[in-house]
Amino acid sequence: MRAIRHGFGAFATVAVLLTGIAVADEVRTAPAPAEERPAAAPAAGEQEVFEASCRTVVQGSSVTAHCHNPYPRTDSVRLHVECDRWWDVDSDSAPVEVGPADYAKVTGRCWKEVRSAWITHQPADPAPAPGSSGT
Repeated sequence: MRAIRHGFGAFATVAVLLTGIAVADEVRTAPAPAEERPAAAPAAGEQEVFEASCRTVVQGSSVTAHCHNPYPRTDSVRLHVECDRWWDVDSDSAPVEVGPADYAKVTGRCWKEVRSAWITHQPADPAPAPGSSGT
């Protein structure tokens, strides 16, 4: 009986080691994350990036969006919440302006479960004319 326990322990140890080696190999061969583009003026014909980076957190029936704008233009964000129950009213928040290097928190909720939540972006100020110095 004792030999069976030791045999199983050795088998389990080998299985764990092989799994760890396989996971380590996957991590090592995974591509490096892409670097974030710097906030610079766009090239001719290229659209200007203005969207704040946002993450949404759903806790029960409440949704909170945390947004940070690393770009030099103001972003107008809106939180949209779709509720799971057919009788529960979906909601869209009022636009919230997130200025350059600014942070905003937008909240929404359902009466019961949340099916999905997302953020939409729109530039809050008009794009500067090409060639204008801004003075």
